[in-house]
Amino acid sequence: MKKLWLSMTVVFFGLILLAGCVSEESAGSGNSGSSDGETSGSSGEGESSSGESGSDDGNTDIAVVPKLVGIPYFNASETGAEQAGEDLGVNVEYTGPTEADAAAQVKVIEDLISQGMDTIAVAPNDPASVEPVLKKAKEQGINVMDWDTPADKELVDLSVKQVDDEEFGRHMAEKLVEAMGTEDGKIAILTGGLSAANLNLWIEAAKKEFNENYPNIEIVSEKIPTEEKQQVAYQKTLDLLKSYPDLDGVLAVSTPAPLGAAQAVQEQGVQDEVSVVGSALPTDSEPFLEDGSLDTAVLWNPKKLGYLTVALGKMLAEGEMPEDGQQIENVGEITVKDDGKTVIMGPPQDFTKENASDFDF
Repeated sequence: MKKLWLSMTVVFFGLILLAGCVSEESAGSGNSGSSDGETSGSSGEGESSSGESGSDDGNTDIAVVPKLVGIPYFNASETGAEQAGEDLGVNVEYTGPTEADAAAQVKVIEDLISQGMDTIAVAPNDPASVEPVLKKAKEQGINVMDWDTPADKELVDLSVKQVDDEEFGRHMAEKLVEAMGTEDGKIAILTGGLSAANLNLWIEAAKKEFNENYPNIEIVSEKIPTEEKQQVAYQKTLDLLKSYPDLDGVLAVSTPAPLGAAQAVQEQGVQDEVSVVGSALPTDSEPFLEDGSLDTAVLWNPKKLGYLTVALGKMLAEGEMPEDGQQIENVGEITVKDDGKTVIMGPPQDFTKENASDFDF
């Protein structure tokens, strides 16, 4: 009987110990769940208060998406963006398609959304194509910017422009007429992609300048796309020189286009007959500026543009907005238009035979 009682006592205390272990494990699971809930809730609070939805390392994550990677202009912008990341203490993801392809760019943005960026800045190849994915980013609490090229104004929190589009287009038109040395003549216009909003704005402004102030300038054809490739611009210009032997000038927008046009003019030895002006980097332009196959390259500092984009992306992630006349370190004074969200970095800059070697981009 005593053995039976002893056995029952052992079983009883064993059950108590087992219940205690189970209870402790349940409490541990509950704490874990509570911890996960707090992490998720904390992230949610960040999104509602400042639009933040970044990674779990506590740092601000900013994605900068160019039209394409691997060309000198966007390589220079990348250098500026990465420098800003180092200076400002934020994570910068600079990534884009290898071709100026709208569908490929959308895929890049989709991937960035899944990574939970705080801010995504996009230079759209086709503004209409990125509308759905930018809406998706905003719905997930991500700050959305455009840079270099405008997207739908209603979808972006900030629009970062390198120059005033009207001023830039008109300035290039004036420089071409100046290079031609006549207000009467035939010209052609080369562009990058037909859907690129910034290029279209510049071309429209240039056309207005011709119509209003140089009415005897004849544009021989519709704008000619070059796919953001120097080789295509070169071939298109050769075709133009053959079709229009009396051509006086070429206005080329998108940074590879002036180089291809100048290459064709150089090869044909018609530097004294055909003037070329366009948007190009000074280092790339220098060989063509030297012999006059390119008269003037007009642009801005793309390193500063990349830097400014990241600096403003950080401001957005912290719930701040830029102000007109504000000084941005390593960039300078910016202009903010009346809408409160359009930011202009500065005026255009001319690169010529005399000054191109002074620059490192």
